[in-house]
Amino acid sequence: MRIRYATIMVADIEESIRFYTEVMGFEIESRHDPKPGLRIVLLRGKGDTLIELIRDESNPQEPGLYSVGMEVENIEATVNELKAKGATITMEPTPITVGTLAFVGDPNGVRIALIQHHGHG
Repeated sequence: MRIRYATIMVADIEESIRFYTEVMGFEIESRHDPKPGLRIVLLRGKGDTLIELIRDESNPQEPGLYSVGMEVENIEATVNELKAKGATITMEPTPITVGTLAFVGDPNGVRIALIQHHGHG
């Protein structure tokens, strides 16, 4: 398991893009508009960990850190292993556009996103 991205819910995506590119020195990796009102922008700094900015007009979230994303090879096995160790699975593995996603809650209320991208497992 490795950290792949940090997801940040934003109030103004253009302002956030400007901050992370012009001030922090990140580059835009990709932009996605999966449905009307939902904008996702992936930003890359040094290394292979990304920052994911999300603005969802249809389901606004409180701005701030939303989750830390961990890439896994086999999401079903990972979820079963974490359950066996007493972890709280807050969302069972669910198909998404790029693979399969599940969420685990840490003791501090931080959402940990587990993602298995298509082509793994």
